[in-house]
Amino acid sequence: MKRLKSASLITAIKTPYNQDGNIDIATYDKLVEQQISAGVDGIVVGGTTGEGHLLNWEEHLMLIGHSANKFSDRLIIVGNTGSNNTREAVNATEKGFALGMDAALQINPYYGRTSKAGVIDHFTRVLAVGPAFIYNVPGRTGQDLTPDIIEPLASHENFIGVKECGGNERISFYEKQGIACWSGNDDECFDGRHQFGSHGVISVTSNIIPGLMRTLMDKNDAALNNELQDLMKWLFCEPNPIAINTALMMTNAVDKIFRVPYHALNLEQRQQGYELMSKLDINDIVGDSVSLLDDSDFIYKI
Repeated sequence: MKRLKSASLITAIKTPYNQDGNIDIATYDKLVEQQISAGVDGIVVGGTTGEGHLLNWEEHLMLIGHSANKFSDRLIIVGNTGSNNTREAVNATEKGFALGMDAALQINPYYGRTSKAGVIDHFTRVLAVGPAFIYNVPGRTGQDLTPDIIEPLASHENFIGVKECGGNERISFYEKQGIACWSGNDDECFDGRHQFGSHGVISVTSNIIPGLMRTLMDKNDAALNNELQDLMKWLFCEPNPIAINTALMMTNAVDKIFRVPYHALNLEQRQQGYELMSKLDINDIVGDSVSLLDDSDFIYKI
Protein backbone atom coordinates (compact mmCIF):
# COMPACT_ATOMS: atom_id res chain seq x y z
CA MET A 1 0.00 0.00 0.00
CA LYS A 2 2.87 2.38 0.77
CA ARG A 3 4.30 1.89 -2.73
CA LEU A 4 0.92 2.56 -4.29
CA LYS A 5 0.37 5.75 -2.33
CA SER A 6 3.86 7.04 -3.13
CA ALA A 7 3.13 7.10 -6.88
CA SER A 8 2.68 10.72 -7.96
CA LEU A 9 2.52 10.25 -11.75
CA ILE A 10 0.43 7.43 -13.20
CA THR A 11 -0.28 7.40 -16.93
CA ALA A 12 -3.62 6.21 -18.24
CA ILE A 13 -1.82 4.45 -21.07
CA LYS A 14 -3.18 4.33 -24.62
CA THR A 15 -4.04 1.01 -26.26
CA PRO A 16 -2.70 1.04 -29.85
CA TYR A 17 -4.10 -1.06 -32.70
CA ASN A 18 -2.60 -2.76 -35.75
CA GLN A 19 -3.84 -2.90 -39.35
CA ASP A 20 -6.25 -5.70 -38.44
CA GLY A 21 -7.80 -3.59 -35.69
CA ASN A 22 -6.35 -5.78 -32.95
CA ILE A 23 -4.17 -4.67 -30.03
CA ASP A 24 -0.66 -3.87 -31.23
CA ILE A 25 1.44 -5.35 -28.43
CA ALA A 26 4.80 -4.35 -29.93
CA THR A 27 3.78 -0.70 -30.14
CA TYR A 28 2.17 -0.87 -26.71
CA ASP A 29 5.46 -2.07 -25.25
CA LYS A 30 7.32 0.82 -26.91
CA LEU A 31 4.85 3.30 -25.42
CA VAL A 32 5.27 1.81 -21.95
CA GLU A 33 9.08 1.79 -22.24
CA GLN A 34 9.00 5.51 -23.00
CA GLN A 35 6.87 6.06 -19.91
CA ILE A 36 9.43 4.17 -17.83
CA SER A 37 12.32 6.16 -19.34
CA ALA A 38 10.55 9.38 -18.38
CA GLY A 39 10.19 8.31 -14.75
CA VAL A 40 6.49 7.60 -14.61
CA ASP A 41 5.52 5.64 -11.49
CA GLY A 42 2.71 3.54 -12.89
CA ILE A 43 0.17 2.95 -15.64
CA VAL A 44 -3.56 2.36 -15.75
CA VAL A 45 -4.23 -0.44 -18.23
CA GLY A 46 -7.49 -0.34 -20.15
CA GLY A 47 -8.80 2.84 -18.58
CA THR A 48 -10.91 5.37 -20.45
CA THR A 49 -7.81 6.55 -22.30
CA GLY A 50 -6.84 2.95 -22.98
CA GLU A 51 -10.34 2.29 -24.30
CA GLY A 52 -11.19 -0.49 -21.90
CA HIS A 53 -14.82 0.08 -22.82
CA LEU A 54 -13.98 -0.84 -26.46
CA LEU A 55 -12.03 -3.97 -25.50
CA ASN A 56 -13.70 -7.28 -24.80
CA TRP A 57 -12.77 -8.83 -21.46
CA GLU A 58 -10.44 -11.33 -23.12
CA GLU A 59 -8.42 -8.48 -24.68
CA HIS A 60 -8.65 -6.39 -21.54
CA LEU A 61 -7.39 -9.06 -19.18
CA MET A 62 -4.73 -10.17 -21.66
CA LEU A 63 -3.35 -6.62 -21.66
CA ILE A 64 -3.37 -6.46 -17.86
CA GLY A 65 -1.59 -9.80 -17.62
CA HIS A 66 0.95 -8.85 -20.28
CA SER A 67 1.66 -5.53 -18.55
CA ALA A 68 2.12 -7.19 -15.17
CA ASN A 69 4.36 -9.89 -16.57
CA LYS A 70 6.58 -7.52 -18.54
CA PHE A 71 6.65 -4.30 -16.53
CA SER A 72 5.63 -4.88 -12.90
CA ASP A 73 9.25 -4.83 -11.73
CA ARG A 74 9.53 -1.25 -13.00
CA LEU A 75 6.01 0.15 -12.82
CA ILE A 76 2.89 -0.04 -10.70
CA ILE A 77 0.29 -1.84 -12.80
CA VAL A 78 -3.25 -0.61 -12.20
CA GLY A 79 -5.91 -2.60 -14.03
CA ASN A 80 -9.15 -0.87 -14.87
CA THR A 81 -11.45 -3.71 -13.88
CA GLY A 82 -14.40 -1.55 -12.93
CA SER A 83 -17.86 -2.02 -14.41
CA ASN A 84 -21.40 -0.80 -13.90
CA ASN A 85 -22.22 -4.48 -13.32
CA THR A 86 -21.03 -5.40 -9.82
CA ARG A 87 -20.76 -9.11 -10.57
CA GLU A 88 -18.67 -8.38 -13.65
CA ALA A 89 -16.45 -5.93 -11.75
CA VAL A 90 -15.77 -8.48 -9.00
CA ASN A 91 -15.04 -11.23 -11.51
CA ALA A 92 -12.71 -9.08 -13.63
CA THR A 93 -10.94 -7.76 -10.54
CA GLU A 94 -10.33 -11.26 -9.20
CA LYS A 95 -8.86 -12.24 -12.56
CA GLY A 96 -6.77 -9.07 -12.77
CA PHE A 97 -5.12 -9.78 -9.42
CA ALA A 98 -4.58 -13.41 -10.42
CA LEU A 99 -2.75 -12.08 -13.50
CA GLY A 100 -0.45 -9.95 -11.35
CA MET A 101 -1.79 -6.40 -11.31
CA ASP A 102 -0.90 -4.31 -8.25
CA ALA A 103 -4.18 -2.45 -7.91
CA ALA A 104 -7.56 -1.95 -9.52
CA LEU A 105 -9.29 1.19 -10.72
CA GLN A 106 -12.97 1.05 -9.77
CA ILE A 107 -15.80 3.24 -10.98
CA ASN A 108 -19.32 3.71 -9.66
CA PRO A 109 -22.17 2.18 -11.70
CA TYR A 110 -22.84 4.39 -14.73
CA TYR A 111 -25.92 4.59 -16.96
CA GLY A 112 -27.74 2.04 -14.78
CA ARG A 113 -27.20 4.36 -11.83
CA THR A 114 -28.08 3.27 -8.33
CA SER A 115 -28.74 4.72 -4.89
CA LYS A 116 -26.13 5.85 -2.38
CA ALA A 117 -26.56 2.55 -0.54
CA GLY A 118 -26.09 0.65 -3.79
CA VAL A 119 -22.93 2.58 -4.68
CA ILE A 120 -21.40 1.89 -1.27
CA ASP A 121 -22.31 -1.80 -1.52
CA HIS A 122 -20.78 -1.96 -5.03
CA PHE A 123 -17.49 -0.47 -3.87
CA THR A 124 -17.39 -2.54 -0.68
CA ARG A 125 -17.63 -5.72 -2.73
CA VAL A 126 -14.89 -4.79 -5.19
CA LEU A 127 -12.64 -3.48 -2.41
CA ALA A 128 -12.89 -6.88 -0.75
CA VAL A 129 -11.01 -8.36 -3.72
CA GLY A 130 -7.87 -6.21 -3.42
CA PRO A 131 -6.34 -2.70 -3.34
CA ALA A 132 -8.23 -0.16 -5.42
CA PHE A 133 -8.34 3.45 -6.49
CA ILE A 134 -11.89 4.76 -6.65
CA TYR A 135 -12.57 6.92 -9.68
CA ASN A 136 -14.94 9.88 -9.37
CA VAL A 137 -15.79 11.23 -12.81
CA PRO A 138 -19.38 12.51 -12.71
CA GLY A 139 -19.09 13.88 -16.25
CA ARG A 140 -19.02 10.27 -17.47
CA THR A 141 -21.03 8.44 -14.81
CA GLY A 142 -23.69 11.08 -14.19
CA GLN A 143 -23.28 10.65 -10.43
CA ASP A 144 -20.87 12.51 -8.14
CA LEU A 145 -19.14 10.46 -5.44
CA THR A 146 -19.66 12.92 -2.64
CA PRO A 147 -17.81 12.80 0.70
CA ASP A 148 -20.69 10.98 2.40
CA ILE A 149 -19.96 8.07 0.03
CA ILE A 150 -16.16 8.22 0.02
CA GLU A 151 -15.55 8.77 3.74
CA PRO A 152 -17.11 5.46 4.93
CA LEU A 153 -15.15 3.58 2.25
CA ALA A 154 -11.84 5.20 3.17
CA SER A 155 -11.50 3.04 6.27
CA HIS A 156 -11.44 -0.17 4.20
CA GLU A 157 -8.04 -1.86 4.28
CA ASN A 158 -7.93 -2.07 0.48
CA PHE A 159 -8.91 1.55 -0.16
CA ILE A 160 -5.91 3.36 -1.70
CA GLY A 161 -7.50 6.69 -2.53
CA VAL A 162 -9.54 8.61 -5.08
CA LYS A 163 -8.90 9.66 -8.63
CA GLU A 164 -10.89 12.85 -8.25
CA CYS A 165 -12.31 14.94 -11.10
CA GLY A 166 -14.33 17.15 -8.74
CA GLY A 167 -11.67 19.85 -8.50
CA ASN A 168 -8.90 20.90 -6.17
CA GLU A 169 -11.11 22.12 -3.34
CA ARG A 170 -12.54 18.62 -3.06
CA ILE A 171 -9.03 17.16 -3.19
CA SER A 172 -7.84 19.49 -0.45
CA PHE A 173 -10.83 18.56 1.71
CA TYR A 174 -10.01 14.87 1.45
CA GLU A 175 -6.26 15.22 1.86
CA LYS A 176 -6.74 17.12 5.12
CA GLN A 177 -8.58 14.05 6.40
CA GLY A 178 -5.81 11.73 5.32
CA ILE A 179 -7.71 10.45 2.27
CA ALA A 180 -5.24 10.19 -0.61
CA CYS A 181 -6.26 11.87 -3.86
CA TRP A 182 -4.91 11.95 -7.38
CA SER A 183 -6.13 14.61 -9.77
CA GLY A 184 -8.19 13.39 -12.70
CA ASN A 185 -7.94 16.75 -14.47
CA ASP A 186 -4.57 17.36 -16.09
CA ASP A 187 -4.98 21.12 -16.35
CA GLU A 188 -5.53 21.32 -12.56
CA CYS A 189 -2.97 18.74 -11.46
CA PHE A 190 -0.02 21.12 -10.95
CA ASP A 191 -2.00 23.33 -8.55
CA GLY A 192 -3.50 20.20 -7.02
CA ARG A 193 -0.03 18.88 -6.25
CA HIS A 194 1.71 22.04 -5.09
CA GLN A 195 -1.10 24.11 -3.58
CA PHE A 196 -3.82 21.67 -2.53
CA GLY A 197 -1.76 18.74 -1.29
CA SER A 198 -2.72 16.00 -3.75
CA HIS A 199 -0.72 12.80 -4.01
CA GLY A 200 -0.33 13.40 -7.74
CA VAL A 201 -2.17 12.81 -11.01
CA ILE A 202 -3.51 9.95 -13.09
CA SER A 203 -2.80 11.57 -16.41
CA VAL A 204 -3.80 11.54 -20.07
CA THR A 205 -1.28 14.20 -21.09
CA SER A 206 1.67 12.10 -19.89
CA ASN A 207 1.01 9.77 -22.82
CA ILE A 208 2.52 12.42 -25.08
CA ILE A 209 4.86 14.39 -22.75
CA PRO A 210 5.69 12.09 -19.83
CA GLY A 211 8.95 13.80 -18.88
CA LEU A 212 7.36 17.24 -18.67
CA MET A 213 4.52 15.86 -16.57
CA ARG A 214 7.14 14.28 -14.32
CA THR A 215 8.66 17.73 -13.87
CA LEU A 216 5.27 19.24 -13.01
CA MET A 217 4.75 16.71 -10.25
CA ASP A 218 8.28 17.01 -8.86
CA LYS A 219 9.00 20.73 -9.12
CA ASN A 220 7.02 23.85 -8.35
CA ASP A 221 7.56 25.13 -11.89
CA ALA A 222 4.63 27.47 -12.53
CA ALA A 223 6.15 28.73 -15.79
CA LEU A 224 6.19 25.23 -17.27
CA ASN A 225 2.64 24.61 -16.09
CA ASN A 226 1.51 27.81 -17.81
CA GLU A 227 3.30 26.79 -21.02
CA LEU A 228 1.50 23.45 -21.10
CA GLN A 229 -2.02 24.64 -20.30
CA ASP A 230 -3.07 25.17 -23.92
CA LEU A 231 -1.84 21.69 -24.88
CA MET A 232 -3.69 20.12 -21.96
CA LYS A 233 -6.89 21.92 -22.88
CA TRP A 234 -6.51 20.91 -26.54
CA LEU A 235 -6.22 17.26 -25.50
CA PHE A 236 -9.78 17.55 -24.17
CA CYS A 237 -11.29 19.56 -27.06
CA GLU A 238 -13.33 16.42 -27.81
CA PRO A 239 -14.21 13.62 -25.39
CA ASN A 240 -11.10 11.76 -24.27
CA PRO A 241 -9.36 9.76 -25.80
CA ILE A 242 -10.02 11.26 -29.24
CA ALA A 243 -7.37 13.98 -29.05
CA ILE A 244 -4.62 11.94 -27.37
CA ASN A 245 -5.13 9.23 -29.98
CA THR A 246 -4.88 11.80 -32.76
CA ALA A 247 -1.82 13.41 -31.15
CA LEU A 248 0.08 10.11 -30.91
CA MET A 249 -0.73 9.44 -34.55
CA MET A 250 0.49 12.93 -35.50
CA THR A 251 3.82 12.20 -33.77
CA ASN A 252 4.12 8.81 -35.49
CA ALA A 253 4.11 7.02 -32.14
CA VAL A 254 1.27 4.68 -33.13
CA ASP A 255 -0.44 3.55 -36.33
CA LYS A 256 -3.29 5.78 -37.49
CA ILE A 257 -6.00 3.33 -36.56
CA PHE A 258 -9.10 4.13 -34.52
CA ARG A 259 -11.69 1.79 -33.11
CA VAL A 260 -15.15 3.10 -33.88
CA PRO A 261 -16.98 5.03 -32.49
CA TYR A 262 -13.86 7.20 -32.12
CA HIS A 263 -12.78 9.33 -35.07
CA ALA A 264 -9.79 11.59 -35.51
CA LEU A 265 -9.89 15.28 -34.75
CA ASN A 266 -10.83 17.35 -37.78
CA LEU A 267 -8.25 19.30 -39.78
CA GLU A 268 -8.81 22.58 -37.93
CA GLN A 269 -8.39 20.85 -34.58
CA ARG A 270 -5.27 19.03 -35.80
CA GLN A 271 -3.82 22.34 -36.95
CA GLN A 272 -4.21 23.67 -33.41
CA GLY A 273 -2.47 20.61 -32.00
CA TYR A 274 0.26 20.76 -34.61
CA GLU A 275 1.08 24.34 -33.63
CA LEU A 276 1.10 23.49 -29.92
CA MET A 277 3.26 20.37 -30.25
CA SER A 278 5.64 22.07 -32.70
CA LYS A 279 6.59 24.54 -29.96
CA LEU A 280 7.93 21.71 -27.80
CA ASP A 281 11.34 20.10 -27.99
CA ILE A 282 10.88 16.91 -30.03
CA ASN A 283 12.87 15.06 -27.36
CA ASP A 284 10.07 15.79 -24.88
CA ILE A 285 7.42 14.22 -27.11
CA VAL A 286 6.51 10.55 -27.48
CA GLY A 287 7.12 9.93 -31.18
CA ASP A 288 9.75 11.03 -33.66
CA SER A 289 8.12 13.93 -35.55
CA VAL A 290 5.04 16.12 -35.70
CA SER A 291 2.86 16.20 -38.81
CA LEU A 292 -0.60 17.52 -39.63
CA LEU A 293 -1.83 14.40 -41.47
CA ASP A 294 -4.64 14.19 -44.00
CA ASP A 295 -8.12 12.93 -43.25
CA SER A 296 -7.42 10.01 -45.59
CA ASP A 297 -4.52 8.86 -43.40
CA PHE A 298 -6.84 7.54 -40.69
CA ILE A 299 -8.27 4.03 -40.69
CA TYR A 300 -11.43 3.12 -38.77
CA LYS A 301 -12.02 -0.39 -37.45
CA ILE A 302 -14.73 -2.00 -35.39
